[in-house]
Amino acid sequence: MLEYLKKSVLTGVGMALRSKAEIEEMAKEFAENAKMNQAEAEEFLDECRQKYEDARSGLDKKIEAAIENVLKRLDLPSRSDLLELNRRIDALAEKIEK
Repeated sequence: MLEYLKKSVLTGVGMALRSKAEIEEMAKEFAENAKMNQAEAEEFLDECRQKYEDARSGLDKKIEAAIENVLKRLDLPSRSDLLELNRRIDALAEKIEK
């Protein structure tokens, strides 16, 4: 039962959507309620911190991928496309001035 509760506390999306302070407070309360000894509580808190970082990182990567996907679908020019166009415009302007 304790393992089941620990796993439910550590779910990825829930961890990513909470602040680090909230996660630490929730883990401390859980450790107290589960009557964990100091070593178990510290290990559980470390596990919560790591899961939080993993979930946050995974969420960030998914958001970045979704944004890239949307930008591709919108067919917007990339920064390198714009820089290339500016370079070509500068070259044409230079030719016209001569």
